[in-house]
Amino acid sequence: MKKLKKFPSVIVTLFLLSLTIEAHAHGDVTPHPVDTTGLDPLGAEWIVPNPYRGNDKAVAIGAVGYLHNCAGCHGLNAVSGGVAPDLLKLDNECLDLASKLKQAACLKDADVYFKDITLNGKKNGEGRSTMPGYAGVFTQEAVWAVRAYVDSRTIEERAKKPY
Repeated sequence: MKKLKKFPSVIVTLFLLSLTIEAHAHGDVTPHPVDTTGLDPLGAEWIVPNPYRGNDKAVAIGAVGYLHNCAGCHGLNAVSGGVAPDLLKLDNECLDLASKLKQAACLKDADVYFKDITLNGKKNGEGRSTMPGYAGVFTQEAVWAVRAYVDSRTIEERAKKPY
């Protein structure tokens, strides 16, 4: 009879544990500052397009910032697991353009989009936050370093696939 009395307690405990696991399924989504030591300071006025595109130091710093802030939802090494949008696809249309002038304009637009989403976050149609905003946590240097990392990963992945 004692075993039957414990059964509801076990069920409740397992249920609460499952809620805790589900809440942490996507990792820590609390925005963490990115240490941008070693990058040229950009100042308070936002610079567009990304001034760090192709900068190896920014890519390395951005990789760490991405790992601590983005990988939980957007995937390790910026390879999406389907939970959140695939960031590697952000530049594909731009990089497919034959005209370097049009490509640069497209990348500039993509940079503005990336900056806005990163700083302000994203909400679904019901008004529920699906991505935290990083304004107040990320500096301009941090945003562009993470963007430089994503750009570098896009180029790496594109090089692996024959077109």
